[in-house]
Amino acid sequence: MTKLYLITGFLGAGKTTFLRKFVRLFPEKKIALIINEFGANGVDGALLQDLGAAMREIDNGSIFCSCRAEQFEHAVTELLEASKPDLIFVEASGLADPSAVRSIFTQPIYDGMEYAGALCIVDAARFHKVYKTARVSRMQLAVSDLVLINKTDLASREQIEEILSIVKGQKPDRPVFETAYGEFDPAWLLAVEAPELCHEPVGVQARDITLSRITLEPRGFDLVSLTAFLRMFAEDTYRIKGFLELDGVMYLADCVGPLVEVTPYEGKAENPGKLTVLFGNGLPARKSIREALTWYPDCSAKMT
Repeated sequence: MTKLYLITGFLGAGKTTFLRKFVRLFPEKKIALIINEFGANGVDGALLQDLGAAMREIDNGSIFCSCRAEQFEHAVTELLEASKPDLIFVEASGLADPSAVRSIFTQPIYDGMEYAGALCIVDAARFHKVYKTARVSRMQLAVSDLVLINKTDLASREQIEEILSIVKGQKPDRPVFETAYGEFDPAWLLAVEAPELCHEPVGVQARDITLSRITLEPRGFDLVSLTAFLRMFAEDTYRIKGFLELDGVMYLADCVGPLVEVTPYEGKAENPGKLTVLFGNGLPARKSIREALTWYPDCSAKMT
């Protein structure tokens, strides 16, 4: 029977980096991936193409919302029938509320699959801000069967101990491990007990009303000016991500809070020219973008 693992974690926690390394821990297994992104412009799928796994992408919404439930069902059943994988890894959107996950997998359509549990990736350096401002981060922790505190190299011991206190206070017996760069010891999976499925009716999962999205299309920038432009408003966002072509070279913009990275990209880029900007809880992202643009009169950036 095919096992399915759910990978959750808020924006920028390192889910995609983790998944790249996690997949390679199972060289003898046939693996399939379902990649879910909140934005309309898929990025993570492009970054995982070289893994050689069967893949389905579900963009522009959470797989746990009614608007994407049918797509998710189709993706799972199609993979089960066409690829017959040993393992399916689902990377949920960082904005997804997975609280109904155990009810979802009791439905007859998933009879050929065993739900093996949810692994929640936590950003050690940004956990406290995210935990306070985004309801979905608390829901992701609540349904997790294993918590991986990632990016410990960027956090103090005091910060990590505070995270451990919150996570253990919520569910004392749940396994929690610390790591950096998404590294995962396969022995840690032995600590995950098969979760009990819930047969309660599946409810509609509401979007976190504090979270908003902008599609940003910058024009006229070079690498130096674009990087400086992004740094002027990145602190007022949760995540900025997308592909841009600058001076004939393709780049991946991947920003987590105030940390801005724009690096050359040699793979196949999806929807180049558009950046997805995610923000919320009173963060003045739109205003900050407009103010940043005043410093670049020869450039423009369409916001939709």
